[in-house]
Amino acid sequence: MKAIEIVNPGPQSSLVVRDIVDPTLSAGEVLVRVAAAGVNRADLLQRAGKYPPPPSASALLGLEVSGVVERIAPDVNSIRVGEEVCALLAGGGYAELVAVPAVQVFRRPQSVSLREAAAIPEAFITAYANLVGEGRLAAGELALIHGGASGVGTAAIQIARALGARVACTVGDDAKIDRCRALGAELVINYKERDFASDIAGWSSAGVSLVLDIIGRDYFERNLSVLSSRGRLVCIATMSGAKVELDIGVLMRKRLSVIGSVLRSRSIAEKGELVREFSDKFLPLFESGVVTPIVDSVFPVNKVEDAHTLMRQSGHVGKILLSW
Repeated sequence: MKAIEIVNPGPQSSLVVRDIVDPTLSAGEVLVRVAAAGVNRADLLQRAGKYPPPPSASALLGLEVSGVVERIAPDVNSIRVGEEVCALLAGGGYAELVAVPAVQVFRRPQSVSLREAAAIPEAFITAYANLVGEGRLAAGELALIHGGASGVGTAAIQIARALGARVACTVGDDAKIDRCRALGAELVINYKERDFASDIAGWSSAGVSLVLDIIGRDYFERNLSVLSSRGRLVCIATMSGAKVELDIGVLMRKRLSVIGSVLRSRSIAEKGELVREFSDKFLPLFESGVVTPIVDSVFPVNKVEDAHTLMRQSGHVGKILLSW
C-alpha cells in the first residue's frame, strides 16, 4: 500500500508518499481502505518529534479516517465487509489501508459523504468525551470553548448546543466570527483584539459552568476567573505551555474542578465505550441535521505539506482532510 511517512522527525521534518507493507489484521480488528483522513494538530507535534505514538500503535500519522471495510478478523461480527465507516485511531490513518479495533469503528451517517465523514471521529469524539464525560455539561449551563473555529471547536459548539447549553468561544480572526455564530455560539471573541475574561464577565456576571481549553499556561488564570461556582476547567491541550502557578484558594472558594484529559492514549476498551456512547447519542443528530462535520478543505495526499501548512497557520474553519 501507499502511505505518508515522516522523514527526519524534528524541526526539519518532511513527509513523503512511499510504498510500504500492508498492515496485518489481529483479533478483534477490521481492515479499512481509507477514503480520507483527518489532519490534526497532533500530527504536527508527532512529525516534530514531540508527540510519539502510544506503545504498539502505528508510527504513521493519522488519528481518524473514513473508508470502506475490506476485511474483518474472524471474531468480529459488529461490522461487515463493504460497509462505509468512520474510525478513531491511535495512528496509521495517513495510508491507503489501516487496521483498527472494531470497537473504534462506526458506520458513516447517511447524511454525510464518505469523504467528509473523516471529519467526524477525532473532533466529535474529543468534544463529546470532554463536554459530556469529563465536563458533565448540562442543559441551561454556559460553556466557553477556546479555539471555536478548529475541528474540535466547531464540533464542541454543536454538541454543547445539542445538549441545551449556551456557548461562547474564542477565535483568532474576525472572519471566523460569523461561522461560529452560525453554529450556535452566542458570543464569539477575537482573542487577538479583546480580553476574553472581560467579555465573558459582560455576557454572564455569574461566569460560565465549563471552559474547554486548548491553550494552557497563558489562559489558565483567566480560565479560573471566568468560571462560576462549581465550574469545571477541562484541559485538552497546552499550546502555550504546560507549567502554571495555581492559587489553590481560588479553587477552594469557588469549589472548582480542574480536569486533564487525553484521548489518543486511552485503552481500546475506553475508546470503544466512547465510540458506542457517541454513536448511540449523537449519530442520529447527524441524520436529522442538528450537527454536521465542518470541512474547511480537502487536499490530495501528494499535497500533504500544504495541508500541514494550513493547519500550522490556523487559517481554517473546521477540519482539514487528506483524500486518496
